[in-house]
Amino acid sequence: MTAEERKGAQTPDGGTRRLVLLRHAKAEPGGGSVDDVLRPLALNGRRQAVRVGAALRETGLVPERVLCSSALRTRQTWELLAAHLGDVEPDVLVSDGLYAADVADVLDLLRTTDPRVRTLLVVGHEPTMAATASYLADPASDGGALAQVRVGVPTATYSVLESGASWDAWEPQAALLTYVGRPS
Repeated sequence: MTAEERKGAQTPDGGTRRLVLLRHAKAEPGGGSVDDVLRPLALNGRRQAVRVGAALRETGLVPERVLCSSALRTRQTWELLAAHLGDVEPDVLVSDGLYAADVADVLDLLRTTDPRVRTLLVVGHEPTMAATASYLADPASDGGALAQVRVGVPTATYSVLESGASWDAWEPQAALLTYVGRPS
């Protein structure tokens, strides 16, 4: 099956899947005596996370499932944004593997997602979040969004990809990258 056929192929239930890849919000500087995995969000990062939650709610990107790195800054990002999603309780998996994950690791987790899930949020780190978006994005995607993920994204930035394929069938260049940005 070609990438074009995969992108257009509908799941058995005829739905579209949306993948939201979010780089954690701004963390306190590294170095010193604090282990990197234990770095908390900075005050500005806390504000960013709240704005991301509100933006996801306002744009209808409320996840049914969340994959979140176990690093403190990603967990704090998720917790703060979750409080602004409205009255929802997505299934959340906190994964040690996402802390040092590469694109293949993210795809492995993605492909195990329950097919009933329509919107999946991954809260992780750079360069993996942008690299995953770039890897999955069809070349016909929004040019500005493609350019951004190819060079990396700043903190609290999320990318949205859409495909008619079930999660276990997501392949390189087979999803439409529709948005990359962060709330102001």
